[in-house]
Amino acid sequence: MKISYDSEVDALYIRLVEGKHQCRTLQLTDEIALNIGENELLIGIEILDAKEVLGAGSIPNVVLENVSFTVA
Repeated sequence: MKISYDSEVDALYIRLVEGKHQCRTLQLTDEIALNIGENELLIGIEILDAKEVLGAGSIPNVVLENVSFTVA
């Protein structure tokens, strides 16, 4: 997973799956869109006006549950 933020346009992108994918966009709200790939795989989440959507410029805590990591 990779999270990137563009301060010039106040946009946050959460990439869940690496690589190039043909995606369709599912617009949840004016600010939040999902990129859906083949077999309905969620590839990424785009958040526009990220500071407002995420709460006045503060980034909320991220909690990972039942996730295992392999460190190379």
